[in-house]
Amino acid sequence: MSNREKDYYHALYDIAHTINSSLDLPEVLQRVAKITAEHMHAKACSIRLLSRDRKRLIFGAAYGLSEQYLRKGDVEVDKSGVDRQVLRGNTVIISDATEDERFQYPEWAKLEGIRSVLVVPLATRGQIIGVMRVYTAEQREFSDEEIEFLSLIADLAALAIDNARLYQLLKGDYEMLLSYQERLFDD
Repeated sequence: MSNREKDYYHALYDIAHTINSSLDLPEVLQRVAKITAEHMHAKACSIRLLSRDRKRLIFGAAYGLSEQYLRKGDVEVDKSGVDRQVLRGNTVIISDATEDERFQYPEWAKLEGIRSVLVVPLATRGQIIGVMRVYTAEQREFSDEEIEFLSLIADLAALAIDNARLYQLLKGDYEMLLSYQERLFDD
């Protein structure tokens, strides 16, 4: 087994452990982004979730990106050819984000020192709920192993998102039942 494969196994273990140890979604997604960037030897990683109206990708978590870059705004699906492709279930590789017209913010990529980007869908229960991106500072060709690795992490991240959403729904139902029970016994 190569060192890269061992590194990937350790990363997958760390991510699975993180997902199973907390229902605090922002914390989990932040840790997933950090582990991913570090183990893929990338500049940064981000996770964006599809808005309810499916028109924007909103911030979920990021590691390795400046506050200035993150404040540039939500990604508008209509203006991002990359994300339209990914939201159809495709993996997208951008060789040079500063020159690729599918990338919504090429000028920000240049300022941030981003060159290549690998983007995969976040999907759960047959629904695509967002995108996961890995950014590099140098122009890079992503291997099949790297694409598969990021896709596995995206599947785990989507599972964490789904679990956190279900937990919030159950928590709301539980609180409603307690309130109802209290009113019954107060009468």
